Amino acid sequence: MIYFDNSATTPVLPKAADEAKRYMTEVYYNPAAAYSPAVKLERDVTEARAVIARAMGCDKSEVYFTSCGTESNNTALFGTLRAVHGTGRVIISAAEHPSVYEAAMELREMGWDVKLAPVLETGEVDLAALEELITPNTRLISCMQVNNELGAVNDIAAIEKLARRRAPDAAVHSDGVQGFMKYDMPSCSLYSVSGHKLHAPKGVGALYVKSGVKIKPYLIGGGQESGLRSGTVNTPGIMAFAESVRDFSQHRSEYVRQMLEVKKRLYANLSRIRDVRLNGPDMESGAPHILNVSFMGVRGEVLLNALSEKGICVSTGSACAAQKRGKNRVLNACGITGDRQDGAVRFSFSHLNTVREADTAAAIIEEQVAILRKYRRR
Repeated sequence: MIYFDNSATTPVLPKAADEAKRYMTEVYYNPAAAYSPAVKLERDVTEARAVIARAMGCDKSEVYFTSCGTESNNTALFGTLRAVHGTGRVIISAAEHPSVYEAAMELREMGWDVKLAPVLETGEVDLAALEELITPNTRLISCMQVNNELGAVNDIAAIEKLARRRAPDAAVHSDGVQGFMKYDMPSCSLYSVSGHKLHAPKGVGALYVKSGVKIKPYLIGGGQESGLRSGTVNTPGIMAFAESVRDFSQHRSEYVRQMLEVKKRLYANLSRIRDVRLNGPDMESGAPHILNVSFMGVRGEVLLNALSEKGICVSTGSACAAQKRGKNRVLNACGITGDRQDGAVRFSFSHLNTVREADTAAAIIEEQVAILRKYRRR
């Protein structure tokens, strides 16, 4: 099998799996308990928090563990705005992940003035248009670091500067699920990450909350995570997440270089196929692990199924929206419509992928595209 859907999830690092197993079968205590093995476990969790914090470049007191990127994003939006008196404006980019976009739509129902900042054809937020949307009563701006469908990289530092100038009290949140470790954490108020995008198990994530940012709990209960996120601590997931972050930190330049090499090789191969269009930024400007290509005259979903039969795993967009029927909201926002949208396929890579896989996959894709184009409805 050739797995080119790493933006949906990644295979768990063996060392991370071993760590998770150890904390499920040997060090299985509840870190909130008072006896000595549990107290020792609590210290282990604290060290894991420090590992994530070092990778982010922040203090460990600013890192809160969650169950996933979606929870981190929801906590950032709802938790921050729960700490605000009254209502005001909320701005998100038009190409956000469903966990931000749908949360924003819920906020609109609750009376918040929600605005969608336009994006360029590449998927990057239009900074000039965003600036016009920022008003003094803007309370929150949320813009993803790396677009999960197109690989566009947003300048979060520039957005932070716009916010400080036009709405000094606004919090700036960035969904860093696809950007964490591939890029440095940008200057912002809140930053969301997820373990399973980085070779940790599913079910663990984290939220950075800058010291001084006001936020209220999203989950209420026993007061874990300094009161921000109640619930029994997922120690196996957290320890495995820390292990995957350690590994990526040690090999970061090598891993990023490998992803980019595979991405470039695959696109060079695919670009030789007739009527292929690149969606999103160019090879150098985009994220190293995401490639979105349209095969004109072929429906992406049909090609996906044909490739699956050949042992190649790809996607047509966000895995979190894969069961929804209809047009692709993110591609629509970028002006990618019609046949180009219908034929869009996303390839996403990890450091485990190889250029040989890129060559093999491209040959099979070329063959399948030729077959499917013969049966195109006129």
